[in-house]
This record gives sequence, structure tokens and C-alpha cells, in this order.
Amino acid sequence: QVQLVESGGGLVQAGGSLRLSCAASGRTFSMNTMAWFRQAPGKEREFVARIKWADNLIYYADSVKGRFTISRDNAKNTVYLQMNSLKPEDTAVYYCTAGDRGGDANTYWGQGTRVTVSS
Repeated sequence: QVQLVESGGGLVQAGGSLRLSCAASGRTFSMNTMAWFRQAPGKEREFVARIKWADNLIYYADSVKGRFTISRDNAKNTVYLQMNSLKPEDTAVYYCTAGDRGGDANTYWGQGTRVTVSS
């Protein structure tokens, strides 16, 4: 099992920045990818960004390209999401996920951290 704990959410004005963190613990040696998803009020959960260990490939949703950056610190088993130029439509609960080699890419989910962007 892998446990994920997100942090860094909060209230920010439009145009501002936040950095989310996701710390993994447990069977982290089996992980091969981590990602961020978000769910805005009244909307379905959507993909935000992913990073893969083996080749360090990174993927972003079109809505965040050029504004958000996903990165990882191997020593800390932590993935970050740097969010710049935030917009009110970025308001959501942000979830961190992790996947194992040979398994589903989003096997494990964190509890989420809330981001609110005021206009």
C-alpha cells in the first residue's frame, strides 16, 4: 500500500501562485507514476498533470499547459505541482494519485487539498 498526503492548498487571488505537495509513504519502491487530478464544484474530476518515473515523461491537460509545472523529489518521495497565473476556473479540490508498475496508473489517491482562486 501507498499512502499519499497532499498539502499547499489555500485561497489566492487570480494571477497568483501556489505550490501543492504530495508526500508518498509505504511501498513507494513499487511506484512508477504520480499525477494530479482536480474536481471543481459541480463538475467531474479531471486530469491535470502526470509524471512517469522510467523516462521522466510529463503530461499536462491543455487547460493548464504553460501555467502549471509538475516535478518530483526522489529523496523525499514527493511530487509537486507549481501553479502560476491562477484563474478562478482553477478553483477545485486537487488530488494526488500514484500507480504501481504493472498496475493501474491511479491505484492510490490522496484525500485532496482545496484551492480557491478569487477574481
